[in-house]
Amino acid sequence: MGDNATGEFKKCKTVSAVGKVKRVKSEETEVRVELNQVLKDDKNAKPTIWLYRRRWVIVFLFSSYSLCNAFQWIQYGIINNIFMKFYNKDSFTIDWLSMIYMLTYIPFIFPVTWLLDKKGLRVISLLASGINCVGTWIKVTSVRPDLFVVTIFGQFTCSFAQVFILGMPSRIASVWFGSKEVSTACAIGVFGNQLGVALGFLVPPVLVPNVDDLDQLAHHISIMFYITAGVATLLFILVIFVFQEKPDIPPSQAQVIARSIPPENYSYATSILRLLRNRPFILLIVTYGLNVGCFYAVSTLLNQMILEHYPGEEVNAGRIGLTIVIAGMFGSLICGLWLDKTKTYKQTTLAVYLLSLVGMLVYAFTFTLGHLWVVFITAGTLGFFMTGYLPLGFEFAAELTYPESEGTSSGLLNCSAQIFGIIFTVCQGKIIDHFGTLPGNIFLCVFLFIGTILTGLIKSDLRRQKANQQVEANERGSCERVADQEGAVTSPAIADSCYGGNGCTGQTSGGTATPPLQTTPKVSRL
Repeated sequence: MGDNATGEFKKCKTVSAVGKVKRVKSEETEVRVELNQVLKDDKNAKPTIWLYRRRWVIVFLFSSYSLCNAFQWIQYGIINNIFMKFYNKDSFTIDWLSMIYMLTYIPFIFPVTWLLDKKGLRVISLLASGINCVGTWIKVTSVRPDLFVVTIFGQFTCSFAQVFILGMPSRIASVWFGSKEVSTACAIGVFGNQLGVALGFLVPPVLVPNVDDLDQLAHHISIMFYITAGVATLLFILVIFVFQEKPDIPPSQAQVIARSIPPENYSYATSILRLLRNRPFILLIVTYGLNVGCFYAVSTLLNQMILEHYPGEEVNAGRIGLTIVIAGMFGSLICGLWLDKTKTYKQTTLAVYLLSLVGMLVYAFTFTLGHLWVVFITAGTLGFFMTGYLPLGFEFAAELTYPESEGTSSGLLNCSAQIFGIIFTVCQGKIIDHFGTLPGNIFLCVFLFIGTILTGLIKSDLRRQKANQQVEANERGSCERVADQEGAVTSPAIADSCYGGNGCTGQTSGGTATPPLQTTPKVSRL
């Protein structure tokens, strides 16, 4: 600092050997005004990290087209009996219209995550929303009892779009959001998918009533398909004009490091091999697949289980599914906020997993009591923890695998979930057909118990947090050395004025950012 700034501190009193001082409130105000003027005068400074308001537009736009795609996953299964009648197919065949989402994901996830690493978020977003739009219009043309093959093709097209969607929440969070809000941003990204599933439970039973006249039934199905196609088209247009690849300045120190890695030094195959040698991540892949696979099975077979014990309750079956997902959306947001505040990834994941097991046990043993209101309560409790687990898995994986691509790690998690989802849906369906609903639900409880034990064995190696902390510590030390060289005295007041109240990271809690102190005497702010 110059002589003028130094003169402001003549009345400071030394209180420790390291040069910390006490100041009266008026002096702190004067220092802050002086420093802010210096910041405004420095036109050439460039920040290390920066948070853009546009990040919220990006994550909410992604959530919107993710919602549209997820809605179509369950729109057949929740009115399984109605589509059985319309297309004259058995229950298991109609179930495959939901399970095709899981099956398609498995062979395509590796080429899609490679494409995400090579081409980035914007290309993947255009493909996801564009392919989803095409799939919705194909289904519009399939509303005739003899065009079941066309509706399969339309659903396959939408399921292919899902491959481009499921791995993006953690990637968008890391690329666009600061280190103190990545978990919340990831939860918002997952939130859109969950809301789509919720609407998929709620809307089809309302738009498509169980009528006997096939012409009237075709009319109701057409309305549902046209609404979906219109929304998908609008979202595709918005993605074309609004969605941006990445911010000009990275939002976190972890992203600064990630961007510093030359592209020629990155190998997708080598990254996959490193992930497969990461023992904590392998355990997380298995446990995530077990938990989310159980959710897929419960969702796909919900209509059949409800109608077996509560005949004629198609609409309430959709409402129960809605309850599961809405409760899970709150669970996701609460877990995301909790992780950003505490960074207790392992403890939170284990607690939520254990409570998912407890919720599944209560749901299984109360389902057949004959009281729908009990099913609503137990289903909501189950959904709060089981669906709330989704962003936990993504963010825990990002921590365990840093600096590997978040798209690759979350892609492997989702691949595991799809495999277990198919296995659990087929097996539970057969068990329900032969032995009843209770044995089918207990079947899922066994695997949730196994998943809880395996989650307890995961080593909590939070690499991304360590990277952020190390860089911040290094820059803080650099700030102190520069201040010492200029004869300035460090204090909380100066630190707050220089760094926006958050040390040398340049990131503030208010959604904006200020640059860290560079290797010059001046402090800069944009």
